[in-house]
Amino acid sequence: MTYYAWFIVFAVVAYFIATDDSVAAAFYYITKLAKSNFEKQKWWLLNNPRNPVVKYLMWRRAMKLAKELQQEYSNKNNPDAN
Repeated sequence: MTYYAWFIVFAVVAYFIATDDSVAAAFYYITKLAKSNFEKQKWWLLNNPRNPVVKYLMWRRAMKLAKELQQEYSNKNNPDAN
């Protein structure tokens, strides 16, 4: 029964989009805005430093770089240690 209600809602929206250019433009801009907000939220979730997974990945990347720099520095100062 709810399928018919959803079908009617989408049919009415599709009718207005097909018959009126301003409604079609508004629908286009609303979907573009929704996609933009979704991408913003996704980026914030994946890059927020308060997220523990992101915090761990940043820490791991920093520790790897620190070890590489420390090894390079020690090899530069003591070339016989190779």
